Amino acid sequence: DWDSRTCMEEGYELDLTYVTERIIAVSFPQSCSEETYLHNLKDVTRMLKSKHADNYLVINLSEKRHDLTRMNPKTLDTGWPDLHAPPLDKICTICKAMENWLNADPLHVVVIHCRGGKGRIGVVICSFVHFTDISASADQALDRFAMRKFYDDKVSALMTPSQKRYVWILNSLLSGSMKMNASPLFLHCIILHGIPNFDNSGVCRPFIKVYQAMQAVYYSGVYKYSVIGLQVKCFHKSSPSQREIIFRLQFHTGAVQDYSLMFEKEDMEHANKDPRFPDYGKVELVFSEGPERIQGAELWQNGADVSVDYSSTESLTRWDSYQDLCNGEGKVQKHI
Repeated sequence: DWDSRTCMEEGYELDLTYVTERIIAVSFPQSCSEETYLHNLKDVTRMLKSKHADNYLVINLSEKRHDLTRMNPKTLDTGWPDLHAPPLDKICTICKAMENWLNADPLHVVVIHCRGGKGRIGVVICSFVHFTDISASADQALDRFAMRKFYDDKVSALMTPSQKRYVWILNSLLSGSMKMNASPLFLHCIILHGIPNFDNSGVCRPFIKVYQAMQAVYYSGVYKYSVIGLQVKCFHKSSPSQREIIFRLQFHTGAVQDYSLMFEKEDMEHANKDPRFPDYGKVELVFSEGPERIQGAELWQNGADVSVDYSSTESLTRWDSYQDLCNGEGKVQKHI
């Protein structure tokens, strides 16, 4: 009996949980070998067909796999990179597909499939709770309670700060507490408050990359020491050909209020668990409605002890973490 329990027995590397009677979460660890994954997937498919016949829809949150669609043609590929937040429209697409499928027939069930971290399952479950809070009837209150409990007990702690941020934005938009800012925004400045200690002498050599829809749209030079001043990724140049990530953060420009964002240490991936990033450290982003120089910009000047190298490490700074992903190649979970 696979119902409502985690399956980690000998020969199995998966977690199968009935979140509710009609929503099933199936996750495989990234360490699971391809052979074990396929073997487990076939067993899970047999179990699902025996219990639910052809009444289940698979929501695939990982990279597209022909194995899944071959075993069940009713598979919706909605994957995005592990440890990242998906676009808001993708979350809405998933929630709407789940709602439509479950409402179409009382025998219909949804299977949420993920290979890698369980944070993506957390994004979908928590988002679906908020999504159905608006339209669900009173007799679905027990299901929403079960989803909230699964989220709190099983996946909340495994989600990244950006994943939680996007779920919060969706909830704020759905509840009406936030209005989407439709005006274009220009990012003028990124200020790093506090110097990460990456070489045990208080020195850091950071450089910034800004991504929009997984496409790199900006590369900075490499800064030496002190202060530097969408998805923003900041790296430390540890050697001429090596880099370490200092922090990564994702945000939606539609949720920017008052033309600035401030991220504490716990709000950023990597930095939140890195003792080299100071506890008091913050990252500030400054925006405006237009590209013109804004008032107060003169205060953003780097100190005299800061040098910037724009040329010697071009291959290092411009190496794109998501190039293979955008080309449809490689394993999603391996990209930093």
